[in-house]
Amino acid sequence: MKFIKVENYEKLSRIAASIIASQVTVKPCSVLGLATGSSPLGAYARLAQMCSDGDVDFSEVISVNLDEYVGLDGTNDQSYRYFMDTNLFSKINIKPENTSVPNGCAKDLKAECERYDALIESLGGIDLQLLGIGLDGHIGFNEPDSVFTKETHEVVLDESTIEANARFFASIDDVPKTAVTMGMGAIMKARKVLLIANGKGKRDIVEKAFFGPITPAVPASILQLHPDLTVIYSEN
Repeated sequence: MKFIKVENYEKLSRIAASIIASQVTVKPCSVLGLATGSSPLGAYARLAQMCSDGDVDFSEVISVNLDEYVGLDGTNDQSYRYFMDTNLFSKINIKPENTSVPNGCAKDLKAECERYDALIESLGGIDLQLLGIGLDGHIGFNEPDSVFTKETHEVVLDESTIEANARFFASIDDVPKTAVTMGMGAIMKARKVLLIANGKGKRDIVEKAFFGPITPAVPASILQLHPDLTVIYSEN
């Protein structure tokens, strides 16, 4: 594990964007596992600028996102498909048909989960997986549990996750209670994993996840076993 502590979010974003851009430069047809939330916004903005400047080309890149709320389609401004289209995909030259987000409105969610795992497998796995980390240690929407779930699956969101995400909705009652999330299998099979965490509020969970015991009670702790993990952390 490479652990990088930086002084501020701007530097965190710059380093993260550089790592992702380097991956795409070395392998133009890279499969990128992407994340939503506030943590990657700075990196996405930098990648968009790099693409605009001609410093990185996403025309052959394929992306697979970690998760999506159940019940929100891509036109809902709180869906993760909408988030990705707005904050990254519309600002770079990636082909829309090469971007995938789980379908939280699928009539058969179990079949959707199986389809998503088969898609990732058909692509040869993920070259670089970008992750954030929740205050309870979740990655994607893999919440604390008694086991690590390998497959893409539907998950009931913890109250702490719902409370943390309520700021994006009109009220906490509007936050979906379930989501579809990529499981630990695809994440751990990714050839590179890049996790970013920002803010003093993340200090305790970062310490538990990467310097404590490996346990499904802290889902991100399994990443200690990954052979190519980079963690970038800033308190400011």
